[in-house]
Amino acid sequence: MDQLMAMRAFARVVEAGSFTRAADSLDMPNATLSKLVRELEAHLEVRLLQRTTRRVTVTPEGQDYYAKATRILRDLEDIDSSFNLARGKPRGHLRIDIGGSTARDVLIPLLPDFLARYPDIRIDLGVSDRAVDLISDSVDCAIRGGPLDNSSLVARNIGHAEMITCASPGYLRQCGVPAYPEELKNGHRLVTYLSPRNGRAFPFRFEHDGEKSEIKLEHRVGVNESNAHLAACVAGLGIIQTFRYAAAQALREGALVEILQKWQPAPYPFHVVYPQNRHVTHRLRVFIDWLVERFPERLAGGEIRQD
Repeated sequence: MDQLMAMRAFARVVEAGSFTRAADSLDMPNATLSKLVRELEAHLEVRLLQRTTRRVTVTPEGQDYYAKATRILRDLEDIDSSFNLARGKPRGHLRIDIGGSTARDVLIPLLPDFLARYPDIRIDLGVSDRAVDLISDSVDCAIRGGPLDNSSLVARNIGHAEMITCASPGYLRQCGVPAYPEELKNGHRLVTYLSPRNGRAFPFRFEHDGEKSEIKLEHRVGVNESNAHLAACVAGLGIIQTFRYAAAQALREGALVEILQKWQPAPYPFHVVYPQNRHVTHRLRVFIDWLVERFPERLAGGEIRQD
């Protein structure tokens, strides 16, 4: 038995909550992972997991072994990282979760710079507006916008995005250009962004001379994915609020027109987050530091500089 591999396999099953998801995250067949866990249990002469057709439950002995095994695995990663750090060459695999328009317009255009600096790091991007469970889905970090509501995550600010209100030229010709936010209630159509987590509609927010207001109307169309939300506006379905970086190309090409500029919403914060109990590897540390350096300018709509 490869005891180290068996420990890693068991730890991933505990974290992922299933053999299938654990096997996928370790890039190994489900049968191989199951065999490793069985061999580990036989070696220890104790049952670590209770398996049924529907779920996997960790036994008290399994919880104790998991706590001790993960300390050993973190120590081994520390040793590996210290040698990589000494050579100045972080290496390995990073799994990153990020929203659709932020991936398209901010992170992906910047990634050639990161991969040129760190050629031995391999990246998997999970692109979705729906927030994943970083632990069970074996994600190293996530880039998220808005207020943070999960105290189990460590967060580092990586900038603010400007929010704008806009519509297509065709829509404005048909329905008129609103002069102030309250005018949106007079027959205008709103394309609302819906929370991918719970389906709730985000209100339209405005701020002028320090005064904040919200417009909550029954929407004609609701969309829960950022790229499709922007596409609905370009198609003339109604008025949206979105990030300036997401609408920048459509604004330049004349497919969208910014409106209500005097009532811009407050800037929207972005963070990179990772679990508190997750060991911060050398590769994750350099990625986070790189985000702090490069992300804010691009998030604010700046051009990519060539260093």
